[in-house]
Amino acid sequence: MLYDAVEQPGAVSADELRAAYEDELRAAVGTAGADAAAAAADVSEQALSNGMLELTLEQAAEILALTDENPDADAIVWEFRDHLLMGMTTGILDVDSLASAVDLDLSGQEVQQAIEGRTSVTLNELAAIHHAIAVRNER
Repeated sequence: MLYDAVEQPGAVSADELRAAYEDELRAAVGTAGADAAAAAADVSEQALSNGMLELTLEQAAEILALTDENPDADAIVWEFRDHLLMGMTTGILDVDSLASAVDLDLSGQEVQQAIEGRTSVTLNELAAIHHAIAVRNER
């Protein structure tokens, strides 16, 4: 699944982490078929081929859940969020510090809302957040 797409996400660049997310999704689309994946995520097939990182975590989870080896979409989303929150706890990282560590135009409050699922967040944004947390924990 997404949170473990790379064994040590802090040891790779944020771009490499994004690419690993895309690889995970492409594999799921390849297994389930583009029609089924687009329908599950409620996006066009064009979005799957050209904009996977603009999918939300929930949309990506719907696609990943189509494969037999993954749990349902809700479990994927909650597991990813839990992984981020536990990483913040382990790294003693608050949302304001995290917001300043990522190259996103998000405040600490917006980062918190994104991680908690109170606002929509793209895979591109999640990769930046995930990477910053992992870098902090892998020091």
